[in-house]
Amino acid sequence: MDPTHLHQLAVEAMRSRGLLPAFSPQALQEAEAARQTGPERNGNIRDLRHLTWFSIDNEDTRDLDQLSVAEPLADGAARLLVAIADVDGLVRPGSAVDGHAAANTTSVYTAAGIFPMLPEVLSTDLSSLHEGQERLAVVVDMRVAADGTVSGSSIYRAVVLNRAKLTYDGVSAWLDGSAAAPPQVASVPGLEEQVRLHDTLAGKLRLWRQSRGALNVNTIAARPVFQGGQLVDLQPDEKNRAKDLIADVMIATNGATARFLVDQGFPSIRRFLQAPRRWDRIVALAASHGVDLPAQPDALALDGFLGARRAADPAGFADLSLAVVKMLGSGEYVAAPALAPGAARAGGNGQGHFGLAINDYAHSTAPNRRFPDLVTQRLLKAALAGEAPPYSAEQLAEIARHCTLQEDNASKVERQVLKAAGAWLLQGRIGDVFDAIVTGAAAKGTFVRISSPLLEGRVVQGFEGLDVGDTARVRLVAVNAERSFIDFERA
Repeated sequence: MDPTHLHQLAVEAMRSRGLLPAFSPQALQEAEAARQTGPERNGNIRDLRHLTWFSIDNEDTRDLDQLSVAEPLADGAARLLVAIADVDGLVRPGSAVDGHAAANTTSVYTAAGIFPMLPEVLSTDLSSLHEGQERLAVVVDMRVAADGTVSGSSIYRAVVLNRAKLTYDGVSAWLDGSAAAPPQVASVPGLEEQVRLHDTLAGKLRLWRQSRGALNVNTIAARPVFQGGQLVDLQPDEKNRAKDLIADVMIATNGATARFLVDQGFPSIRRFLQAPRRWDRIVALAASHGVDLPAQPDALALDGFLGARRAADPAGFADLSLAVVKMLGSGEYVAAPALAPGAARAGGNGQGHFGLAINDYAHSTAPNRRFPDLVTQRLLKAALAGEAPPYSAEQLAEIARHCTLQEDNASKVERQVLKAAGAWLLQGRIGDVFDAIVTGAAAKGTFVRISSPLLEGRVVQGFEGLDVGDTARVRLVAVNAERSFIDFERA
């Protein structure tokens, strides 16, 4: 399948799900005009360009949302600073660019390419924290205690300078000792110490969360592989040490952001994951491995089971993780009203995240590609400026509802395009038998994932009795790239 055909299929999938595949001429004009006007620089902005800021992301990522830098303190503690691109300074509320972002609410990452939430002149240029470029940012300044607790934090605006754009694979291989250091480590003074301190801090933050029941899972996403402009494979894009490092730092940042808005008496948008509805199925899955879980949802017990399985069967842990994640269900956005000082600290607001074991959690670290993060940034900047919240509680509730809906639509588009690509790859393999894991079992159908190529399809015969997490042998019976159909029967 050539990229042009796949891209057109993705455009049609976007439209069918209520997502805008292209920007309006006015939005593109506004984005281009930002080159001349630049970001506003009102208010108290610190100059932190002298610090050894760096980023870690994918090799081909151009929309860099955050940088970080750290310094050791006494007694095993450390100061951790995360700079988040000041996207609000370039995207004004009510503008055509803002309207597009509010409609789609997220960048959509398909096998045919990326449909960015913001025009690329912004997301991959003016508001991206590129190496060697001075940028405005919102900085979350945290104190991490020796035991991994974030014992204090402050938020302010600053101008920053990315000293090194590092890659997940390069940093991970270096930290694991399987490859030489990235070239910037030698050329940027202090960078080696920075990355190693971050690695240590991330481990402490992770252990603290796991002591409270944060789930340590290892899911795998599919990455399209092109050769000579043609799709040739869908390969696993696996987690690694550097991805975990950044995830741990961002989780801490999102928690500090949510607590700051509470302390300022501001409403917010939270990321919420309730206790799993299908806990009974998780209990049955654990029982099949000889482990008894409590009858009621218990994150600590579940993580203990996952840790034991990771050690006992590393090769099968990704499939087990996938089954558990499917049964946990998807997160959603909810509006958290402004609370009286001390109220949230006393009893929480009931809007926690089961998988992360966090009570206060607001997406804030990716304003170039997620609208809730841009809304959160506007709330933060208003609080810092001593202004009233720019959104009412009712507006935030509607934004949260719409963001949850569009995130689900974006996921469906991504899956549909991936299945179309996979169907094209499997055209000559009708009758082949594959090992599979059940990823969905509902009235609308039973779905399984195979590993080579890495994709999902529907079981159209012999699905009786299959449930999420089960393994099965399936035979490919039909594919249709145009309609994104991949059909199996139980072998």
